Amino acid sequence: MTITSSSTTPTRTETRHYSQLIGGEWVQALDGATLEITNPYDDSVFATVPASTRADTEQAVRAASAAQKEWAEMLPATKQQLFLRAADILESRTAEIVRALAEETGCGAGFAHFQISWSANLLRQAAGWVYQPNGELLRTDNFHTFATAERKPLGVVASFTPWNGAHVLAWRAVVAPLATGNTVVVKPSELAPVTAGLLIGEILTEAGFPKGTVNIVTHSPEAAADVAEEFYENPAVRCIYFTGSANTARIIAPKAAAALKRTVLELGGYNQIIVADDADLDHAAKTVAFSAFFHQGQICMNARRVLVHRTVCAEFTEKLVQLAQQFPQGDPSDPITVIGPLITDGAVQKTVQAIEDATRAGARVLTGGKANGRVFEPTVLIDVPANVSLASEETFGPVIVVHPIDSDEEGVAMVNEGSYGLSFSVMTADIGRGINISQQIDSGAVHVNAPTINDEPQSPNGGVKDSGWGRSGLSGLDDFTEIRWTTVEMKKRELPL
Repeated sequence: MTITSSSTTPTRTETRHYSQLIGGEWVQALDGATLEITNPYDDSVFATVPASTRADTEQAVRAASAAQKEWAEMLPATKQQLFLRAADILESRTAEIVRALAEETGCGAGFAHFQISWSANLLRQAAGWVYQPNGELLRTDNFHTFATAERKPLGVVASFTPWNGAHVLAWRAVVAPLATGNTVVVKPSELAPVTAGLLIGEILTEAGFPKGTVNIVTHSPEAAADVAEEFYENPAVRCIYFTGSANTARIIAPKAAAALKRTVLELGGYNQIIVADDADLDHAAKTVAFSAFFHQGQICMNARRVLVHRTVCAEFTEKLVQLAQQFPQGDPSDPITVIGPLITDGAVQKTVQAIEDATRAGARVLTGGKANGRVFEPTVLIDVPANVSLASEETFGPVIVVHPIDSDEEGVAMVNEGSYGLSFSVMTADIGRGINISQQIDSGAVHVNAPTINDEPQSPNGGVKDSGWGRSGLSGLDDFTEIRWTTVEMKKRELPL
């Protein structure tokens, strides 16, 4: 690929011109079309990428299919070295990736460093996953018969990677399929094709992964549906791994099902926190603020509503408001910035609309509620009625609803009545009480005295209900394999014929 400057005295990183990765080669789109990627903070041009079509995608799938058998049969020791080398390369490019995440996705330095360290840990854990037992011996009622159930790779996995946790979620969508012997075609979001795709391809190529093992296809917004159709209809693709909204998943899942393809869906969540009357309110306020406002509320695990016991609700809310007013806002390239821009004007408008709908219905804004460009103020609301979107749907903005409750039972019922179940937290001084509450919650993850944003590479991250199905981490490796039953007769069996 080539890199050229867009200005002789740039205030930003020089505009980078990327190619895409197909079959181990860095190529442009077949028709030569390109797409400009702009910085969400100031609209400067961050990069240009190929604007591919379905024809490019078909080439990528073909390359992945051709490489899959050799990759699956590669010795574990060789794979292990590749994963370890990729982790080292990733860390060596930290400064570059932090800057790219800021300029492409509005990501602050704290979250960027987390994404890199988490992803490096994932790669190093995957180096051990290649030695995991991939089957079991089975009992049988036939004498002198040896029987096994062996896990085999599916083939080609098509991974849709999102913009909101661009780098970490892209690695998650690539590493588990690779570790189980599959090859991958990545379709990164058109809002973050570099950090959610192309940089992963660069690092894995430099580490020495075989050609065709990982392929990255970038596209324009207009071509997204057409590119996806190739994944649904191409028989070489055996699994679709999607990270994104439940609404988009409702389009993807039936199409994949019609073609009898497996899906792994990591979807959104209306995540909630219960603050008990015995909680340390200073710590609870900090935990809620982090859960609600980190990365401008653009993480699927962000908290959207906090249910506070009425006797401490006023004091807690005051502390939360004070914290919300203290976070530095502005350019995410500045290391001190905590609240950067939302990803698009549409994201700002959606957040504004949700707040306006709530206030018209009687809600009150205690702090925030306004945007400076795309930088949206951390916002705290109370008196939000149940019939507005803020009471049940994520805004994907830095907005938290405070709602008083009179008992733990009331809080549990309010959490469980929603259609999502991704991440939940409870704050209490009584660990037994916290465990009791957490055991009653319908959620893929429950955390006692910890934020809703809580993840490790080996953890079984994933949701229930409308928050998806399938799991990441070591426990999710089964999602990318199928079981083969094998029997070996050690002696001739007497047959009833």
